[in-house]
Amino acid sequence: MSATCFIVGAAPDGDSVCFTPQADDLIIAADGGFAHLERMGIIPHIVIGDFDSLGFMPSQITVLSYAKEKDDTDMMLAIRYGLEKGHQTFEIHGGLGGRIDHTIANIQALTFLAHHGARGSLIDRNTCATVICSSSIEFDAAERGYISVFALDKEVRGVTVYGLQYPLTDAVLTNEYPIGVSNAFVGEKSTISVREGTLLIIILRA
Repeated sequence: MSATCFIVGAAPDGDSVCFTPQADDLIIAADGGFAHLERMGIIPHIVIGDFDSLGFMPSQITVLSYAKEKDDTDMMLAIRYGLEKGHQTFEIHGGLGGRIDHTIANIQALTFLAHHGARGSLIDRNTCATVICSSSIEFDAAERGYISVFALDKEVRGVTVYGLQYPLTDAVLTNEYPIGVSNAFVGEKSTISVREGTLLIIILRA
């Protein structure tokens, strides 16, 4: 199994941030995400950002500090760093909820990862969001809850959904009609695949 890049952001629902890193994993705090890691007793390998959320620059930890006036969000800076270090699997905690513009920015960051050959997930207590681009994703039969798929391109072609309550075969989804909302796991191994285009997948776990 390849090492995971864990990135922790500053979303206000910090109590939901929970994960157990392994020895080879990379842990990045994106600005105020450092406070969530501190609560967990986890020391990140690096803290990245402009430090407007955290309010101070941590000491005795590697820090990459940026000006507030910049093109990349702190989360995007952390993602770029993880990619530069060779990671292809990203778990992003503390990136959902709070300001809706930041949530949308983080979803766009998932798209950036997918287009760079990596797989990222935005995770909180009950939600997991990921993006696939001209590829597929599988889910274990033990999954429970709702699952929705949304086209991020004008047209997404060859969408096939197998093993969920509402199947699809070689369908075309568009970014102006949410036909893929509120599907559900049914206790079977399931697969979502797309031949051409980019899909956002959101799981709301029961």
